[in-house]
Amino acid sequence: MNARSRINKSIVTVAVAAAVLLATTVARPQPSTPVDAATWSFLPPPDEFRADALLDLRSLNETVAGETGFVRVDANGDFVRGDGTPMRFWAVNSDVARTAFVARPLGPTAAPDLARHARFLAKRGVNMVRQLRQLSPALDTNPNAAITDINEAERDAVWRMVAAMRKEGIYSTISPYWAVPMKFSAAWGIAGGADQSAMGLLFFDETLQQAYKVWLKKLLAETNPYTGVALAQDPSVAIIQIQNEDSLLFWTAANIKGPQRLALETRYGNFLAKKYGSVVSALKAWDGDRVADDAPDAGRLALLTPWELTQSRSGGRAVRLSDQTEFYARTMFDFNRMIVDYLRRDIGARQLVNAGNWKTASSARLNDAERWSYTAGDVDAVNFFTTGIHQGPYDGFALVNGDKFTSESVLRNPRALPINLKQTVGRPMLVTEGAWVMPNGYAAEGPFLIAAYSSLTGVGGYYWFGTRDEAWTQPQSANGTLPSQRKWLFANPDMLGTFPAAAISYRMGYLKRGAPVVVENRPLQDLWDRKQAIVAEETSFDPNRDTADLAPSSSVKTRVPAEAFLVGPVQVTLGAGSAPAKAGPFAGLIEPGLVRANTGEMVLDQAKGFCTIDAPRAQGVAAHFSRAAVHQLTDVRFTSGNSFGAAMAVSLDGAPLRSSRRILVQYGTRSRPTGWQEQPTRIAVSGRSPVAGMEIKSYGGAPWQVVRARLEVVVNNPGLTSATVLDMNGMAVKTIALRRSATQIAFSFPDSAMYVVLR
Repeated sequence: MNARSRINKSIVTVAVAAAVLLATTVARPQPSTPVDAATWSFLPPPDEFRADALLDLRSLNETVAGETGFVRVDANGDFVRGDGTPMRFWAVNSDVARTAFVARPLGPTAAPDLARHARFLAKRGVNMVRQLRQLSPALDTNPNAAITDINEAERDAVWRMVAAMRKEGIYSTISPYWAVPMKFSAAWGIAGGADQSAMGLLFFDETLQQAYKVWLKKLLAETNPYTGVALAQDPSVAIIQIQNEDSLLFWTAANIKGPQRLALETRYGNFLAKKYGSVVSALKAWDGDRVADDAPDAGRLALLTPWELTQSRSGGRAVRLSDQTEFYARTMFDFNRMIVDYLRRDIGARQLVNAGNWKTASSARLNDAERWSYTAGDVDAVNFFTTGIHQGPYDGFALVNGDKFTSESVLRNPRALPINLKQTVGRPMLVTEGAWVMPNGYAAEGPFLIAAYSSLTGVGGYYWFGTRDEAWTQPQSANGTLPSQRKWLFANPDMLGTFPAAAISYRMGYLKRGAPVVVENRPLQDLWDRKQAIVAEETSFDPNRDTADLAPSSSVKTRVPAEAFLVGPVQVTLGAGSAPAKAGPFAGLIEPGLVRANTGEMVLDQAKGFCTIDAPRAQGVAAHFSRAAVHQLTDVRFTSGNSFGAAMAVSLDGAPLRSSRRILVQYGTRSRPTGWQEQPTRIAVSGRSPVAGMEIKSYGGAPWQVVRARLEVVVNNPGLTSATVLDMNGMAVKTIALRRSATQIAFSFPDSAMYVVLR
């Protein structure tokens, strides 16, 4: 099961629910016919990886990942290979072959092949795989394990994956610890006992920290039997992520209780005594601001709730909150620095280090303090999923009949673009988990937008989440037992099917990086004082801890509009002097309902629901075409009769489209499982009026049904003489007629394919 399947929901009643759900799929009333009802069945044969494939991006990767040395960061904060060649990461999260294959009643019938999986990904443009693993002892299978024991099955899975990926030129990111599934044994002597949550504890609990170091050494310093090289010395391992999705500046800090709370507050007292001379002096600096749990005689002062940190306060309470914010941030920074030093000095690891990837209780007030704590490492990161409302009994991991949902399109709400991220000057930024989450109906816009705006703003990589399938993920049970559809996937026609053109344009640098539109200089004291940043990121949605009936909220009102993220890079210098921030220019770039990139290569029209890219070697449009059917770009015109889709034309030989001799034209529409039925409904939402949405009447089954293309393409390149339709493995299927003039060629895109190569 992938990480998103390990949620805080019980599934002990699955067997009973299965019988009920099977019964309720019969004799349902038929909903109205959806738009774009004409579809084709998505049944690609197994990829034979033939040398005569007309579309195979394996050559974009190195022969062996890391053959030029370890991945580094240059002076501009960009990734480079060992030989200095710039690189960007088109990445995925994979759980393939993580555990021994066990057949389940509603699951796959054969085990995935890890080597084929790696080749499959490389062919479609992937050059990085992230493994989210849990190296802590497996108490379910070894209840007598010592705290310093490692989960050997997880380590073996990491070793095998690294070995398979490096052969296909794919780098690895390893994330070895997540507090959510962490379990304690009473025999370990962890303060607070065995039943507590591990959230936040790794930052300060010394017993857990020492065990974590042992796990790292056993993972990284011992020889990988599948390569003969320890991971610490393996340049195909590019990034080590210290921990996944945890922060003292998030709401979960309120759940640190009992002895752990007392220990953390004692540390706080020591911090204050060092700063003010004593905790009593600290109280004086706070103008006597006290709460019931303060214990100055014991050298300990209470930590206020995360909600307090999100509020604007004055007087002594403001000073107190400033000190608490500084304490939390420095506690995380010091832990991160300790682990980076341990990796470098004790283990000899030469990889880049990412300290964390999480969010805070307030993006406007606390995010910069969180990101500052990451500066102990080399790389910054977030996790950010694109989703809407989803309500149902298994909404954390599965879709079943009766679920209610909304489909949210970033084209209509560009503030929700998951790479609208402030970037610390001189440091790379990654999104280490992300996807357009089922049942979102607009996932085909995802790869298009990620490639376009990552190129514009310089985001160094986006990791699609997630897969446990060797190749494509067909509609299937979420866990192999529950009659349902999987929710957390990217390997469907909408996303993985539209990888190739997006990966080419992004990895090959076909789109320009923009000039910075915001450069904010933030002294550390401003971070501790929680002064609101001049521009803030959208609050991301997390299915493990956020309420499932809330779509992403509207942006916080800030001095600079959130649309600035779509104009060019938004940057911040943390710990800098108080030099005035630079913002703009925005004249002619941000208009009501419309944003233009400052490179001149992208336009996003929220009012009409489309985005265009227009560069010499890559041109395309993602659109709700019913509002704008025709899109004339410099060298390509797309005219669509579909309600929604994403079309791209990219050069395969590196030449501009108007002179290229090999062009990939790619078109993605929408897909749903066979037999999927939905009908309009109203969704009750906590604290708001009901919203319009859909109810799943039948979650359907395999295979995917893909909306047939209704697309006309014109290319200003009369030197092109043939158009070859490809299957999903990049193999030639047939040629189609070109309509020619002295300056152009034109063709009707095939209705049941996604790729055409022009030559």
